[in-house]
Amino acid sequence: MTIWIPELPQGGPRYRRIAEAMAAAIGAGELAPGEKLPPQRQLADRLGVTVGTITRAYAEAQRQGWVESRVGSGTYVRRAAEEDHLPFFRAGQTAGDGVIDISMSLPPPHPLRAQGLKRALEGITASAETMQAATEYQPEAGSQAQRARIAAWQGRLGLPDDPERLLITQGGQHGIHLLVHHLAQPGDLVAADALTYPGFVCAAQQAHLRPMAVPMDADGMDMDALARLCARQPPRLIYTTPDLNNPTGARLGEARRERLVALAREHDIWIIEDAVQYLPEEQRGTPLIALAPERTLHVFSTSKVMAGGLRIGSLTVPERLQERLCSALRSQSWMVPPLMVEAACRWMEDPDSRELLRWQVEELAARRTLALERLADYGPQSREGSSLIWLPLPAGRRSSEVQALLARRGVKVSTPEPFCMGSEPAPQAIRLCLGPAETRETLEHALTIVDELLSEPPTSPWQTL
Repeated sequence: MTIWIPELPQGGPRYRRIAEAMAAAIGAGELAPGEKLPPQRQLADRLGVTVGTITRAYAEAQRQGWVESRVGSGTYVRRAAEEDHLPFFRAGQTAGDGVIDISMSLPPPHPLRAQGLKRALEGITASAETMQAATEYQPEAGSQAQRARIAAWQGRLGLPDDPERLLITQGGQHGIHLLVHHLAQPGDLVAADALTYPGFVCAAQQAHLRPMAVPMDADGMDMDALARLCARQPPRLIYTTPDLNNPTGARLGEARRERLVALAREHDIWIIEDAVQYLPEEQRGTPLIALAPERTLHVFSTSKVMAGGLRIGSLTVPERLQERLCSALRSQSWMVPPLMVEAACRWMEDPDSRELLRWQVEELAARRTLALERLADYGPQSREGSSLIWLPLPAGRRSSEVQALLARRGVKVSTPEPFCMGSEPAPQAIRLCLGPAETRETLEHALTIVDELLSEPPTSPWQTL
């Protein structure tokens, strides 16, 4: 390992100046290909900057292709033979200088993301026939061939794989929007967990639907409470993420799934089953679409396993709704852009995409273990396979205060308010996402900041009279 300490150029953010100094040292031969760079904390101490600044500098150097990060090993100068490969790919935008954003549910960065997308795009441009098909009008639900390819990919993941019932959408959110606008009329009741995905809450609001918050516990939606609500006035549809509630991570047990289906049949309720928060197949329960295929609409997308910016998702729906939803797709955008669908299909079919998903599952498991250990004193909640941590706050702490204080220390987290269905009061907790941090070391630094803040006494409530 080198003892390199850079001379920083003048002007610009520190992280960028460190990255530029690294590039200059590599170009001058001071840092040789294959050399290991100093650990982030060690270099931070030598330069008198925060670990977050060094993390950002290493990430910028990796994005530019000068270095590579090896999980569990460190950061190394890239070798010349690797220069033609895209080294780095994020699913979301980076935050500001030194800020660690763990507020967004994103897959962890890995070079295979960029490489898979690069090969997919190169494959499209290498074929005149494919280029032509990717720029022509297609059926509203997507071409039959592309639907079959997406269904086959979903089948490999243990998800619905019937191409005849599958519609291609512009991401999972688009699918949810389609369903709430075309399964319910303004003023209809729609039900969901008291804490649920904000995208559904917003879609329901825009459709002028009335929210029905169903109480929940560690095992998900309370079916006795739902039964009482249905007895008074049943909702038009129920939205649920049965395998992984977002934000709490609760899983709906098998008995509750059976009860939910029975209530939906008794009161003629549609079920929207959102499976976008990917879990390995062995960590899932029985799909609701398998229990009630005649009234369940299954939502999935590429966002948590490939990249959210692809905006490619799927709806698996009962046959009797296909014409209606295809008409809605046609009126909105005629079709999902076939060029993007083709790129996603080729990426799905790349053998490395399976290796990427295998790595992602293992990496998130390691990050989850790290988070549970570091925050053990605060009772973190996270089910196996999840990339989310639901962290109840100590007595006397308020989520908005903790969020603001963490932001000042360079860590972004989510509070419960956006997840509240209707006018339900928000609990005092925060949600942490394990995926977006550049490395485990970056995540550990963020968790250390959270731990240190929560170990401090709360700020004085005597701010006004």
